[in-house]
Amino acid sequence: MIDNICKFLAESFSSDFASWILGESITLTKLEPSELSTEPIRVDSVIFLESSEIILHIEFQTDPNKNIPFRMADYRLRLYRKFPEKQTHQVVIYLSPSQSPLVHETTFTLRELNHRFNVIRLWEQPTEIFQQYQGLLPFATLSQTNNPEATLRQVAKQIENIADKQVQSNVAASTAIISGIALSKEIIQRLLRSEIMKESLVQDKKLQK
Repeated sequence: MIDNICKFLAESFSSDFASWILGESITLTKLEPSELSTEPIRVDSVIFLESSEIILHIEFQTDPNKNIPFRMADYRLRLYRKFPEKQTHQVVIYLSPSQSPLVHETTFTLRELNHRFNVIRLWEQPTEIFQQYQGLLPFATLSQTNNPEATLRQVAKQIENIADKQVQSNVAASTAIISGIALSKEIIQRLLRSEIMKESLVQDKKLQK
């Protein structure tokens, strides 16, 4: 469920993700995994976004996974085969704090083959980054904050100020689900309680599909 929410946010707020990850506000469109190969692609946590010059490949991970380095190398070769002229930026985003060395791995090495990719550990990212963009608000409680509850309280106020009701509902629903990694359901419901939260419940069910 969280994978689907993360993918929804990346697709819906691609320029926000580009500003965060690439350092440049670029509007990206979704690249369907089926375009890369006839071989199966694990689509639950993977998203490919593209512009005319760059492909942004994001993989969301809640827990460490020893297969990540190989998968990133595999996807990179598939992307090169299909789009040799485009730049590719690959990043694995780890959502939950972990002491595992796996969340620090950024290379896949096989004899003379050496592939590098990027890793973001959300709990090491400054909270302010996620408070700057509507599409990143749902991740704020997972960032480098000493008080996730207070952070969610601030996020709730920002959500209330979103003028577009559909966007407001989407962000509220996404925030409620993703914040569940760091906070209890009771705290989330209390801090996000309002007409916004009531409206987001319907959107919540749509996002989980």
